[in-house]
Amino acid sequence: MGELVVGIDIGTTKVCTIVGEVRDTDVYILGAGIEPSRGMRKGTVMDVSALTAAISSSVHKAEKSSGYEIGRAFVSIAGGHVESMNSTGAVGISNARGVQLNDLERAMDAAKAVNLPHGREVLHVIPRNYSLDGQTGLRSPLGMLGFRLEVEAHIITASTQSVQNLKKCVEDAGVFVDRFILNPLASGDVALTPEERASGVMVVDIGGGTTDLAMFIDGSVWHTAVIAVGGQHITNDIAAGLHLPAELAEAVKLKYGHADPKAVSQLEAFPIQPFGEDLPSKVQRADL
Repeated sequence: MGELVVGIDIGTTKVCTIVGEVRDTDVYILGAGIEPSRGMRKGTVMDVSALTAAISSSVHKAEKSSGYEIGRAFVSIAGGHVESMNSTGAVGISNARGVQLNDLERAMDAAKAVNLPHGREVLHVIPRNYSLDGQTGLRSPLGMLGFRLEVEAHIITASTQSVQNLKKCVEDAGVFVDRFILNPLASGDVALTPEERASGVMVVDIGGGTTDLAMFIDGSVWHTAVIAVGGQHITNDIAAGLHLPAELAEAVKLKYGHADPKAVSQLEAFPIQPFGEDLPSKVQRADL
């Protein structure tokens, strides 16, 4: 039996809990639970009790399908409150054996020693590249001889209030938070190959309330961002433009929406029943 790992993805539209077993080269999925999200908007907690109930239901479904009790989990985080910056740190090297692991840790500590505004905290500090005595672009300087080690790091911060509110919801649902992980970083780990990371690629994860971005260059995270715009904004536009209730607008989006207008026939139409209208009307799918 390998190590069990649990992840909870708390989004604007749904809460997903997944249970996996870590094996030699992969993670085997044992069970999952999906529950419509309540009390979350644009990656920010709006109703603690409603979101806690949604998380609890998702966790219970995952426990039932996997056969394991869930007591702790890695939890995703996103939202417009997430910000990122780049920072450098430098330390002296005195070890005759070259750069050691503790030297990398000291350099990272120096890089993350930045002044944060009140009410913000660090989520991730990720090394982009190292330089040693002026030799730049090093991926791993371990064992190399030199005197001055520098690191360029990508620092991701979040609103302390938002983090604590999300943590409270998860823990009130009976689950201890092992760590918060930014959504696009997790997406990149799953979706990208090492070759794609090295050649340069951007991960774009469009959710219900936010769009999460992560740019990878030379195998490292180069930039991250969370934009408070998602699929629900399209639903709201359809509801306003066609005078439909939100539930029907969502159904129209899923059934008739298309990412490529050129692939939609100009002759295709569908019926709708707008607010205040006695008779249904037709809408050209190409206009949607």
